[in-house]
Amino acid sequence: MKIQIKRAPVLCMIPTFALVLFSCAGMARAIGESADEMGESRGANALSQSAHSIEKALETITPDQKYYIGRAAGANILSNYPIYTENPDLVLYLNEIATAIIINSSSPSSSLLKPELFSEPVNGYHVAILNSPEINAFSTSGGHIFVTRGLLECAASEDTLAAVIAHEIAHIQLQHGIRAIKSSRVINAITTTGSSAAGFALSELTEILNEAATDIVSAMNNGYAQEQEFAADNQALKLLADAGYEPSSLTIMLQSLKTNQPSHPGGFNQTHPSPEERIAKLNRPLQQYSVQDTRSYRNARYSAIQ
Repeated sequence: MKIQIKRAPVLCMIPTFALVLFSCAGMARAIGESADEMGESRGANALSQSAHSIEKALETITPDQKYYIGRAAGANILSNYPIYTENPDLVLYLNEIATAIIINSSSPSSSLLKPELFSEPVNGYHVAILNSPEINAFSTSGGHIFVTRGLLECAASEDTLAAVIAHEIAHIQLQHGIRAIKSSRVINAITTTGSSAAGFALSELTEILNEAATDIVSAMNNGYAQEQEFAADNQALKLLADAGYEPSSLTIMLQSLKTNQPSHPGGFNQTHPSPEERIAKLNRPLQQYSVQDTRSYRNARYSAIQ
């Protein structure tokens, strides 16, 4: 089933998309692992100290800072993809799905994220459609979720749409965007502004946020680490189950991507593990969830949006 794009009044999608998502943690872990291999050498000690410093810096980035970094990242994305405005009902539908997922969600398990690093976006979550046939999706630490028309056309039900949105929410909750900031200068500047913003001119703050956003968008365009994609899939199962959606809908969506991706170059083909790898990784965690199958109750409203 494909979502048909209706001709409808222009959607006034808020252009204030924002910020950063990212992962100093992945870099910190990588540094820490390298340090382990070097034993107790002086170099290992230095790397371990760097990893610790980055982890501590990540903890000090405030929710407001994450939002503004996300806005900058979102603006960067919108400079490359036009917003789809011809079906505001579909946009509203996607945002209602996101709301249903969020109001039923709890914080990620401690195995996926340190509790002190968890915070929801200060301005909530907002879903927009990108007018592109490419199969792709993005999210920012500002709570912005961008889904292409090409990806939406691979969905066959409300639950598979929910699976797409849940995966992007998981990236935000797990702070994969923020953890993509690689510049220690930017990290130090961000954390310093948190304690002494008055010492920075507006032009300096703008430069810092834009540089952070550039790191994040670069990571999104090149793809997160495979471990982060698998972690987002695992968290998406939990989000779907908590909201009453069928968790196996994620694997159904991945099967559709397996069929459709070969005819859609770019996008997920370049940035995500293959659908086969993701499905294989989900087989075991999927067994943890037992949700009453209520998908038939949602068929009518899904059909109404076609």
